[in-house]
Amino acid sequence: MKIRVALQSAIEALIANPLRSFLTMLGIMIGVASVMAMMAISEGAARQVDQQIAQLGASNLTIYPGSSRMGPRSSGASSDQPFTETDIALIRQEPFVTAVAARNPGSATVVSGQDNWSTSLNGTNTDYLVTQSLKISEGRFFDDREASSGAAVAVIGKTVADNLFEGTNPVGQTIRANNVPLEIIGVLETRGASVGPGGDRDDVVIVPISTARNRITGGNPTVARYVTSMEVGIADGYDMATAQEQLETRLREIRRIPPGGTDNFRVFNIADFIRARSSTQATFGVLLAFTAAVSLIVGGVGVMNIMLVSVTERTREIGLRMAVGARSTDILGQFLAEALALCLIGGVIGSALGVGAANLAARLGEFPVEISPRIAIIAIGASALIGLFFGFFPARQAARLNPIEALRHE
Repeated sequence: MKIRVALQSAIEALIANPLRSFLTMLGIMIGVASVMAMMAISEGAARQVDQQIAQLGASNLTIYPGSSRMGPRSSGASSDQPFTETDIALIRQEPFVTAVAARNPGSATVVSGQDNWSTSLNGTNTDYLVTQSLKISEGRFFDDREASSGAAVAVIGKTVADNLFEGTNPVGQTIRANNVPLEIIGVLETRGASVGPGGDRDDVVIVPISTARNRITGGNPTVARYVTSMEVGIADGYDMATAQEQLETRLREIRRIPPGGTDNFRVFNIADFIRARSSTQATFGVLLAFTAAVSLIVGGVGVMNIMLVSVTERTREIGLRMAVGARSTDILGQFLAEALALCLIGGVIGSALGVGAANLAARLGEFPVEISPRIAIIAIGASALIGLFFGFFPARQAARLNPIEALRHE
């Protein structure tokens, strides 16, 4: 039997029993829709993580004071001597280092006229532009002279600008951060949500580190020109693991840690953290997809059951076809085509439902989704394989019927 004739016969059989055909396809539709939705959410999460890594700088290492060991082996957890600007100058000399941004974070209530806004405040140097890939939408960033002299200037994020200067240009205007007057010299481009908890990367005021330390957040009573943490930019193409190892060795020399002593600093690779989280999300996505695949298999079992019922109901028809010259392969092809048509139609409808479910999840739950043709092809291809696999046994049973006994069947 030609493929076209087999498919035509299969479609006619499905149309003859529309309710039964729909109920048979329902399991396939649910399974394919589940696979589509889960894979779209998983792909979307992976894409979001890649974007967040790019925003944060995949080639950055962040250094904090304090022991990097946890649990009973830790003997230096209280050794949290801050870094200094001298440490920054020494680390900047390393050949694989492109920038070292100092960070003294804090919080402040910012006032402009009658309006006020509570925000995060970050004291830093000019290398912060490099390590964070910052772009200025209006005005400029402060320069090295302003950073070292403690100039009363500030660069603000879009959220701060919208809340204090809605409808007006903030550049050139003055704000008070914890009652310290600062001239706004620039506004950052919108950056969006943070990768970690706590969120809005545009809700920030950036000032020179000496300004923050001496006038706003306060100094350290034991360490002059202290730095809370550092972000180190690594040269493109340089292995991050090697850079981290060399940086840790250099920090032990700078902080005079004896051989075998406990490190009183921590080097943190944000890209590794985010990739670990991405791996966890991917594993969770695979588990969800596996669960959805079970629904697809259950749907295939339903197809097999209905096809067995169909073979029983159409035994006389099969015998008649064989009596007029149909071969066993023709009968096999006819019922395989019917199972394949059931699963393909169910797969197409399920794919459409899966796209709708993924978009609904993105809208209601704010999940990132990535719907690609590859996912649809995989889902529909899986439904076709299910149809062939679970349709083969009923089709073979039909093909093996004895024509004389089939004609006698009541």
